Amino acid sequence: MALFDVIKYNGGPDVLAWKYPTEELGTWSQLIVNEAQEAVLVKGGQVYDVFGAGRHTLSTANIPLLRHVVNLPFGGRSPFTAEVWYINKAYKLDVPWGTPTPIQLQDPKYAVFVPVRANGMFGIRVNDSKKFLVKLVATLPSFDHDTLGKYFRGLYVSQIKDAISTYLTEKKISILEVNSYLNELSESLHQNIAQGMLPYGVELVSCFVNDISVPEDDETVQQLKAALAKRAEMNVVGYNYQQERTFDVLDSAAKNEGSGAASFMGAGMGLGMGIGAAGAFGSAFGDLAKGLDVTGQSTPETSAESSAKCPNCGSTVSAAAKFCPECGHALGVRRPKCGATLTGTPKFCAECGEKL
Repeated sequence: MALFDVIKYNGGPDVLAWKYPTEELGTWSQLIVNEAQEAVLVKGGQVYDVFGAGRHTLSTANIPLLRHVVNLPFGGRSPFTAEVWYINKAYKLDVPWGTPTPIQLQDPKYAVFVPVRANGMFGIRVNDSKKFLVKLVATLPSFDHDTLGKYFRGLYVSQIKDAISTYLTEKKISILEVNSYLNELSESLHQNIAQGMLPYGVELVSCFVNDISVPEDDETVQQLKAALAKRAEMNVVGYNYQQERTFDVLDSAAKNEGSGAASFMGAGMGLGMGIGAAGAFGSAFGDLAKGLDVTGQSTPETSAESSAKCPNCGSTVSAAAKFCPECGHALGVRRPKCGATLTGTPKFCAECGEKL
């Protein structure tokens, strides 16, 4: 049986807990513990002692429990078996974290569900070697920062989801605006996650949210961004959605080659939808909109001006007709002297008094 006189740490820089490779020890062995480390002596699954930085001799004098467990003679030099665990208690401020898959959250401002990713950095330190070894490390040969991140992934993912959704709801901001509030969100997340790590002997020194993003190829995100871009364009130009639709209707009517009443009436119906916004387009457009008949029927003023009665037979004829289409009666005579238009058969001109 090979016995080791000097026991010292030989793990990597990112290891939080490292087990000495042999359990064959002796009461003459020297245990060397570096600064920012603690060595934990374990036998039979129980923690017997914790050693701080320095050089320690494993003897029954400084480990009185060994005498009762392995029946060592007091002050004697005897072999025994036990585990030695080194726990690194230095601060580690660059432990990365991130959501493995997008989290579905409802945007409180636009009421749409969008997938959200988040990532950042943890700063941790083991503050209780015994709790950390018993509750997390257990029988693993070593325990590094990546393993710690995997163990606490369920904790921080659930806390991140709750923290982001609660924060967005309270602040009433969109998920697309949340990157402006990362400092406040980091503080809130720090408090929630720290409480979940303490029972395992781990202290959360810092927690930073570096980025919260949404996948650019998501259809909902693309539609939302397109709508926001359109709204920004309208704000710059100075019109709203209803007014834009009015322009679209007019443009469609202008491009329609058919000159029938149906196409023009369609334009009139479109203008009827936006008639309340006509003042924004100037008085000329307003006059045009007011003059359109969106019902497809002529107004009383238009009917009176577009028809007349034949004085000879009483038939209704067009006001611009020169002869009655029923009896052939002359409806108007244009006098060369004053240019007045006369209807019927007057004896004198109503404008200049010339005898007819």
